[in-house]
Amino acid sequence: MLPRFSTLCTVVAPAVLYLFGSSARVVAATAPQVDKIEIHDTIQPISAGRLDRAIEKAGKDGSSALLVELDTPGGLLDSTRQMVGDILRSRVPVIVYVTPAGTRAASAGFFILESADVAAMAPGTNAGAAHPVLESGTPDDTMRQKIENDAAAFLRSYTSRRGRNAEVAETAVRTSKSFSADEALNQHLIDRVAGSETQLLDSIDGMTIHRDTDNGQTDVTLHLRGAHVVTIEPTLREQLLSYLANPNIALILLVGGGLLIYLEFNIPGTIVPGALGTVMVLVAIFALNLLPIRHTALLLLIAAAVLMVLEVKFASHGMLAIAGIVCLAFGTLTLVDAPIPEMRVQPTIAISLCLAFGIITVVLLRLAVKARRMKALTGPAALVGSEGSAMEPIWLPGTEPIGRIQVQGEIWQATSSEPIPERAPVRVTGFHGDILEVQPGSAVSSSPKSWPS
Repeated sequence: MLPRFSTLCTVVAPAVLYLFGSSARVVAATAPQVDKIEIHDTIQPISAGRLDRAIEKAGKDGSSALLVELDTPGGLLDSTRQMVGDILRSRVPVIVYVTPAGTRAASAGFFILESADVAAMAPGTNAGAAHPVLESGTPDDTMRQKIENDAAAFLRSYTSRRGRNAEVAETAVRTSKSFSADEALNQHLIDRVAGSETQLLDSIDGMTIHRDTDNGQTDVTLHLRGAHVVTIEPTLREQLLSYLANPNIALILLVGGGLLIYLEFNIPGTIVPGALGTVMVLVAIFALNLLPIRHTALLLLIAAAVLMVLEVKFASHGMLAIAGIVCLAFGTLTLVDAPIPEMRVQPTIAISLCLAFGIITVVLLRLAVKARRMKALTGPAALVGSEGSAMEPIWLPGTEPIGRIQVQGEIWQATSSEPIPERAPVRVTGFHGDILEVQPGSAVSSSPKSWPS
């Protein structure tokens, strides 16, 4: 009996495993797919580009929806408009989910949240405080009112079409009101409060949403229970640009590159600092192009660079360098003019960079001044003041006043205005061409003498 049972197991077991595997593949194939993108950053051109790519990919993948996990303090209005427009035009339903607990969709993030086909928040999150902030200058009352009305109209234009409370949403713009997850749900600003993405997708399964298409508004029913979630990772280019979009990193590259170029001016011929500094400055300029920049601050940075170069060329006793450091400090502190603190240069970083630049500049200036005051280290000039001994008599009657001396281990021709016997100590007091001027070691003149005519 045992051999027959063993044979039966050998035949049946693979068949059972094949059936289970086939069933699993069928379930996986029939389960809906949801693409997911995580935006845990400020709203700027890089995040807008990531969302646009994710929407396009979700459409090509045939996904049932795109899930956007959002955590942002806000950002640039132009990028916000671009992202809202991409969501409104998306062929795939877009779910914006503020998560995890403790995060927020503030300012620009609130506009993005309200534009979603399905807006959801995790417990312990908040959204709102969307009053527009002008990127540069202080607007007058009329301009401030125009900006506020424009932002409010922009929010109303799609909030009501999503079936949400446009009147309450507008208070986030006009009075900077912020809402907890429960408050937003109770006032019909969002559709769900869910503790996890699985709970969210299960809770909106069977939900009917209204979508705008080329043929008008249509109703779409979501089928997302047990959906297979595929995360769209940022590309290497997007990761690099995200780092560069950080104003502090851009500033470090700019000041660091400028310092290396400054070193190249002080120590010509080293090549490496100048080449590396040029690359860093070019990368910093590219990064700053992604951010709102004050042109007056840019002029201050250019002035700082010019003053540093002039300090190398002209001896101003450090006054040009000090003026350059002052321009650098004001320029770095006011360089990025963003609507939220997270997109501005941190004062501690700006001050630290300026102090480091100033200290290095002072050190280089001292070395330069010292080098200017130092005597030549080679040739006859380096021997002035040195002591040696006469190898033969100098200034003998009836002969030329030239003899040989040994000084610092070298043999030189020397002349003297006084007779000097052989092996007598001598001191170099001057030179004429390659001939040294000496005097006896016991009677040294305080000033060098010239060759007698």
